[in-house]
Amino acid sequence: MNPDRKPLIAANWKMHKTPVEAIAFMERLQKETGPLDDREVLVAPPFTAIQALGNILRQKGYSLGAQNCHWEEKGAYTGEISTPMLKDLGCSYVIVGHSERRQLFGETDQTVRLKTAAVIKAGMTPVVCLGEVLEEREQGRTFEVIDKQLKGALQGFSAEQMSGVVIAYEPVWAIGTGRTATPEQAQEVHAHIRGTISSFFSTAIEKTVRILYGGSVKPSNVDALMAQPDIDGALVGGASLEVGSFASLIHFNV
Repeated sequence: MNPDRKPLIAANWKMHKTPVEAIAFMERLQKETGPLDDREVLVAPPFTAIQALGNILRQKGYSLGAQNCHWEEKGAYTGEISTPMLKDLGCSYVIVGHSERRQLFGETDQTVRLKTAAVIKAGMTPVVCLGEVLEEREQGRTFEVIDKQLKGALQGFSAEQMSGVVIAYEPVWAIGTGRTATPEQAQEVHAHIRGTISSFFSTAIEKTVRILYGGSVKPSNVDALMAQPDIDGALVGGASLEVGSFASLIHFNV
């Protein structure tokens, strides 16, 4: 963790929690954690709970986000949600290109790029997800896959636009499996991502962009992960669904 980049601990609740459950969770969490000065917490609930959380998310250091969006501002896209709609509900972040969206719903680098552009245009921060599957890692293709995803998702953006982008490295083989990349493995990929961003844009962007790690992050491993120089936070799934475990992640020690 670099002290010049404020750590970001992001909760991706996926398809969990009704609005009533989300409110109860957040009221307890905010009481337990208190105001936050040196770190930021992002909560991305299901679409149905965004407005409910927006009404109670008032504590310093907390931000509201969405798990997905469409790249058009309006139109005949049944079942989709636009970035202006999310912005109007109080969202300041949107997760794009999560591996589950890529694997289960056919998202591509091109659609991730379109969604990233839409989020930036709406004045919100995209959390762009990248990561390799187990077969690609075993074949030694991790960097190749990451570079392709980075280029495909971020091509055409200016350095100014990139300054507001968050990257999340999530090895697909470690998501929801209980397997976690070692801190050293995660750091190696994070350092590579940072270097690739520098080659695409500039050293200044490389130094400021936040790169999160996602993949079975839990209280028992968060300290070791956050101690790495290029890991600026975590994108958390299962461990963000319980107040106690998520509070422990928020209060990581380095």
